[in-house]
Amino acid sequence: MRINVKSGSFRSYIFNMHTSNSKPPVCGETNRFNAADLLQRDPIELDPANIQKVIVNSIVLITGAAGSIGSELAWQICSYHPFKIILIDQAETPLNDLDIRLSQQFRNVIIQSYPANITDAVRMEMIFSNAKPQIVFHTAAYKHVPFMENHPYEAISTNVFGTKILADLAIAHAVSRFIFISTDKAVKPSSIMGATKHIAELYIQYLARNECFKTQYVITRFGNVLGSNGSFMPTFEKQIRAGGPITITHPDVRRYMMTIPEACQLVLEAGATGKNGAILFFDMGRPIKILDIAKRMIALTGHNVDDINIEYIGLRPGEKLCEELYDDCQISENVTQSKILVSTNQESALCPENMLQMLRKALESGNDEEMKNAIWRALPEFSD
Repeated sequence: MRINVKSGSFRSYIFNMHTSNSKPPVCGETNRFNAADLLQRDPIELDPANIQKVIVNSIVLITGAAGSIGSELAWQICSYHPFKIILIDQAETPLNDLDIRLSQQFRNVIIQSYPANITDAVRMEMIFSNAKPQIVFHTAAYKHVPFMENHPYEAISTNVFGTKILADLAIAHAVSRFIFISTDKAVKPSSIMGATKHIAELYIQYLARNECFKTQYVITRFGNVLGSNGSFMPTFEKQIRAGGPITITHPDVRRYMMTIPEACQLVLEAGATGKNGAILFFDMGRPIKILDIAKRMIALTGHNVDDINIEYIGLRPGEKLCEELYDDCQISENVTQSKILVSTNQESALCPENMLQMLRKALESGNDEEMKNAIWRALPEFSD
C-alpha cells in the first residue's frame, strides 16, 4: 500500500509493510481491492516522531493482539523498537502465527504471547505481574452489533468487566498510559455492543478523573474499519466474485470509514500525546454511503454497476442508519497539526459503581432479558 509518502522514510516503511512478504496480509485486504481507494478522501498520515519517543525501549501490552487492529498495531509498535511487547488473545492459532512472524522480523524485540481471556482476573493479574507493562493498548472486545444483541452476557462480561479488570490492574501495577479502543457506536448507543462500550468509556473516564492515580487514560473512537475482521468489504468482494447479489441493509445507511493503518496511527498517537481522560478520533469527513462503496467495488472489478444485482435486506437489530463520533454536549477541538479531534466531556462525573453492581447482578441471573434491561437501566438517557 503506497500513500503519498517519501521513499525511504519511516512512514513509507510502515505503509508499505502491507505488501511486504515478511508481514502477513491485513485481514480483508486483497489483490483486487485497496481499502484506501474506497475512502472518498485522502488517507490521513501522522508524524511518527511523537510515537517513536514514547514507544522506544518501553514495555507494551496489547489485548486482542491477534485481531485485525491488534496485529497491525503489534507490527507498527515493533517497528518503533520497544524493549518488549506482550500479546494477549483468546485465539490460539492466529496468536501463535503472529508470535512466529514478529519473532522472525523483529529479533531485537522481546515478544511474549499469552493465550488468555481478559475476563479472567487471576490470569490478567499474573500477566501484569510478570510482564510489568508500561503502556497498555486495549483492543480486545466483542464488536458485531447484531450478533451481540443475542449474546448480552458476553458483551457485558468482555466489553465492560474485561475492561474494568485491565483498567484497575493498570493502576495496581503503575502502568504509565492506558489506551482504550472504543467505537462510534458508543455514542448515543442503539445496540447492546454500543451501550457496553459506552459504559466502559464512563468507567475509564471515572478513573481518569481521580488525581491520585498515576496512570493516564485515553480513549480512541473508531469508525468502520475497512478490511478489518467481519467488515463488509471482504463480504462484498466474495459476493461480487460469485456474480452477486451484494446485500446491503438499507440504501441510505452511512458510516464513518477509516483504514486499518489509519486506525493504528490514531491509537499510537493517542498513546503518545492524548491527555488524561480525553477521547480522540479522526476527522474522517462525511459518512460514506455503503451503497456507494459497493458500486465503487463493482467498478474496480471492471464491471458495470448494472452487472451485479444489489439487494436490500433491512437494518439488523441494534443498527442505525448513521453513526456519530461525539455527543452534541461534548466539546470537541482540533489537536495540533493533525486531523485528530478531541472530546473531554462525558455526561457523568459520578462513580459508576452502582451501574456495575446492577450489571453484575444481571450477569449472575443468567437471564438475557434481565441483562438487556440492566444495560438500558444503566443508561437511562438512551433507549433500544
